[in-house]
Amino acid sequence: MREIEAARGNAAPQGTDAAGDGPAERQGAHAVASSRGGGRAVRALWAAGGFAAFGLGALGAVLPIVPTTPFLLAAAFCFARSSERSRAWFRGTKLYRTVLAGYMSKRAMTVRAKVALLVPLTAVLAVSFALMGSVPVGRAVVAVVWAAHLVYFGLVVKTDRGPSEGALAAAAPLGTDGEGA
Repeated sequence: MREIEAARGNAAPQGTDAAGDGPAERQGAHAVASSRGGGRAVRALWAAGGFAAFGLGALGAVLPIVPTTPFLLAAAFCFARSSERSRAWFRGTKLYRTVLAGYMSKRAMTVRAKVALLVPLTAVLAVSFALMGSVPVGRAVVAVVWAAHLVYFGLVVKTDRGPSEGALAAAAPLGTDGEGA
């Protein structure tokens, strides 16, 4: 609630509580963590969940069978609820910057990131599909999972194409004949 009031500019002056009649009990990063449900033990559980999810995501970066992105999203969720320190650590990791930073900031993925995610996924699901030759229901499930991934990353997740060609042409200096240099 305080975050919303602060964003609107209606927050109580620092040093007073929401009613404005006493010292604030929670300030800074601890206010966010505390207002989301808990004391030290709960935040420690969130941190443990974050480290477990991060470990599985790191394993997924090495092994094509284990997915990376869902575990890193779960880690981001857990670290955001644990502490500002663990959240900052997670955002500083190379794995976060490589896999999630663009998506988290722009809510979009580059074509390269989508292809890098879908190619190993398709390979693993193709192997699963081939191994389930005598299990038609299993093949149907694998096909639905693959199609759902294609639809989600192809149609739901926005594609970050960077600056458009028109913007590049408009930004290019013109020569004496009116053509780009």
